[in-house]
Amino acid sequence: MAFDLEKLFVDVFAPERGEVVTVLYDLPHGELSDHEAWRERRGMAQDWHRQISRFAETIGMRVNPIVTYQATGFHSADMPEFGMCQGERVRLDDIIGASTIVVSMPQYSASAPLVGLVRKYDKLRVASMPLVTRAMEETGLSADYSDVAQACARIAPLFEAAEAVEVTFSTGHTCTFDLSDHKPVLQDNGQLHPGAAASDFRLVNLPAGEVCTVPNEAGDSRSAGEIPAVIGDETVVFVVGNNQIIDVEGDGPVAKRMQRESRDEPAMRNIAEVAIGCNEKAVVTGNLLEDEKAGFHWAYGRSDHIGGAVGVADFSSPRKVVHLDTVYARGNPIVCAQLDFIDRDGVRKTAISHGGLCV
Repeated sequence: MAFDLEKLFVDVFAPERGEVVTVLYDLPHGELSDHEAWRERRGMAQDWHRQISRFAETIGMRVNPIVTYQATGFHSADMPEFGMCQGERVRLDDIIGASTIVVSMPQYSASAPLVGLVRKYDKLRVASMPLVTRAMEETGLSADYSDVAQACARIAPLFEAAEAVEVTFSTGHTCTFDLSDHKPVLQDNGQLHPGAAASDFRLVNLPAGEVCTVPNEAGDSRSAGEIPAVIGDETVVFVVGNNQIIDVEGDGPVAKRMQRESRDEPAMRNIAEVAIGCNEKAVVTGNLLEDEKAGFHWAYGRSDHIGGAVGVADFSSPRKVVHLDTVYARGNPIVCAQLDFIDRDGVRKTAISHGGLCV
């Protein structure tokens, strides 16, 4: 069946008459060289804008002209103050704040700053789609989002009740993530319907389908263990203690570079997220936007946009801000062999076995 953007838009946003829609994306400039995937994404955004403009008439929505801005060059970095709309310079805060629905399709993720704008404007709902590709229209974007929402609803209570998550990797390494301070559990379930409370998390990544939280970031956090990761052609092992990356083991150049970066940039050491993807249509392609919806993943660095304490000010420069996920779903070189939720009585509930959900 051909991809149906109108169905996706209605399923996600349930738009009402009077909604104001803005589509935006970033542009290459200076040392940020253009490339084929980026050009394809801009073309995709323009095509989506045309399609949304057509079916907007039947719903009674107003669609703004496309808004662009100069790319930040870094994922999770704050967007610039100004962008362009029909050849005129505009303040991004103004045009986004006057919208009720924003579809963001950039090369560099703007999810973190967009979360800040969602918190500022209580009628704003945002679909953030960094690195989205046309191919996703046939995979994760074509999911039945009522099924995705139900999967998220089954997983979220496990996070909420857990004191810890213990993960065993296919390499034999294990790591425990301390959830004992019970930060908010976020459901990226593809549901951004009108009427959400101002306190609700009114941003989803598309393709959607994950449940996540920030581990205990306090100095006495019990997050500890070893996390393997394949970066490029190299396997490294992150050694974790008190929710911090305290070492990066490996003999190759990647390990040495990451040892140096984590030494020079302490905020990078923070374990920022533990999450489970649950979109059955998501496939592993090497693109994090969709890969993270296929199974277990964790992230280090910035966490304030999802309920943690580490933000832009904790980095030496806005250009150093990072929130980087690593995914262990089936199809990756290293897989989550088992994931157990552990409650306050020590009772375990296995949610992932051999890379697949068993909840």
